[in-house]
Amino acid sequence: MNKLAVITGGTKGIGKALVEKFASEGFDILTCSRKEADLESLKSTIYKLNKNVAVSTCVADLSAKSGRDALLKNYASLNRTADVLINNAGVFVLGQIHNEPEGVLENQIQTNLMSAYDISRGVVPGMIAKKKGTIFNICSTASIIPYVTGGSYCISKFALLGMTKVLREEMKEHNIRVTAVLPGATLTASWEGVDLPQERFMKPEDIANSIYGIYSLSDQTVVEELLLRPQLGDI
Repeated sequence: MNKLAVITGGTKGIGKALVEKFASEGFDILTCSRKEADLESLKSTIYKLNKNVAVSTCVADLSAKSGRDALLKNYASLNRTADVLINNAGVFVLGQIHNEPEGVLENQIQTNLMSAYDISRGVVPGMIAKKKGTIFNICSTASIIPYVTGGSYCISKFALLGMTKVLREEMKEHNIRVTAVLPGATLTASWEGVDLPQERFMKPEDIANSIYGIYSLSDQTVVEELLLRPQLGDI
């Protein structure tokens, strides 16, 4: 039986690159998106890459508890334990703490932090029982350096890094590896409309390949934090 990777937000950007990478390496996939059409398109892409993997999808808005519950219900229906969990789903809203619209903090906390918290709580028990598993939380350079226009996004990503560090400590005794991934500017939909050359950004595929490389290490080794930036530095 193939191994199973659960990857949230798998239809765009880093998430899509991760789904494609793990599927190409023979992993069955469970992923989610808010749009059914995006999931169907992803399935078509994956089956062209590797016809020998199963792709399960779930329409879910992870900014809502009901969406997180829907994904976990889908996961439970597989009656399998994930070998890899990648909490990738996230949202970026431009703004500053003192002037961003009401509700921006709540939305980004729910999407960027609570989705990882709830999905991890749903997946971890199986990993503990199996005494094996790897978890990646997609944080950001905004988890360690505040952006003047990052506002609530930075708050949510600082919190996600903190959660990842706590989870790492909790999971040591259970032989479950936990890694915080901190990418800088990556060529995703978040940067659409920005007047900068593509080569100024990292490629989503580079992030995905790096994560798979970390996964491929022996069980005796964990990379606690992976920090990646464009060659020319932050944008």
